Amino acid sequence: MRYAFWNNKGGTGKTSLCFQSICRYAETHQNERILVIDACPQANLSELLLGGLTGGGSQQLLLMHGAVPRRSIGGYFQIRLPSPYNAPTFRAQDFITTPSSVNAAVPTNVDLVCGDPLLELQSNAINTLSNTQIPGTDTWIAVVDWLNDFLAPLQGIYETIFIDCNPSFSIYTQIALATAERLVLPVMADDSSRRAVQNALSLVYGLSLPSPIYATYAFNTKLISAGRQLPQVHLIAKNRITQYMGPASAYAAVLQGIDHDINALIGTHPQYFTFSNVQQGTANIRDFQTTGVVAFAKGLPFSLLRAGKQTINNHRVQVKEEYRQQVMVSVNAMVAKL
Repeated sequence: MRYAFWNNKGGTGKTSLCFQSICRYAETHQNERILVIDACPQANLSELLLGGLTGGGSQQLLLMHGAVPRRSIGGYFQIRLPSPYNAPTFRAQDFITTPSSVNAAVPTNVDLVCGDPLLELQSNAINTLSNTQIPGTDTWIAVVDWLNDFLAPLQGIYETIFIDCNPSFSIYTQIALATAERLVLPVMADDSSRRAVQNALSLVYGLSLPSPIYATYAFNTKLISAGRQLPQVHLIAKNRITQYMGPASAYAAVLQGIDHDINALIGTHPQYFTFSNVQQGTANIRDFQTTGVVAFAKGLPFSLLRAGKQTINNHRVQVKEEYRQQVMVSVNAMVAKL
């Protein structure tokens, strides 16, 4: 199964949820091999998996970028630029690393294609290639198939694939989404997140377009015209929910509004969802607070985080065991739905 963590809006806690979900999923599915593809130029997920702030994650990522060939998604895209419409001969393993080799906290059944800032430099060229007119060739499909081409020789090796996407709808995000089978949409309890869910579904499924003229060029139109399946929304993660909620909180109305919007869409477009009602397809995630700060600084899943006072960059912080257990409950509930 191929999952993409994506929201067109930034700041929804996508990467932190992705990191904790991947680690917990790997811990509870030890017989599965898992591949993580970091399709975000910030590469924050890669840094977390490679050790975090205090474990040298940034330095390890630089080593991956300095390898020959470049051991990242940008390295793979680099070999595709001269051969955009037909996959060249390549070894997928040349672009894959095993995080546990440098960060023992990450389960050994997790492999990683690192993120890369090269994606931003490459995006204009990739976008141009996808729009080139060549008789008899669907150039856009050939380009958005780049990750499918990458995964083809790995078929049968990895049971589950997680893709962390950039909060955009650029061409490299479209490549990632065209590869995914299921979408995980993190949202926050605010009005901008409600609009972001609507915008995200409009971008992927062509819903509520302002004019019919856009339909011809829409992601869903081009993918369906080529006989491809659209990814289905599988989980909506209501993130940092306790940061906002109170007995008379206006944010409760926002969350209810998101539920109402999703239920309405399930009624009119059930094919875009793997669940039949919003309760089946949502998970409530507690605000990670200090527990999250320490875990991400050290590149640790919550299951291995030690409670008590700790030093992060010369600052003393405290992880409370009670709260660590509470966020574990949230992550377990989310992973149970994957």
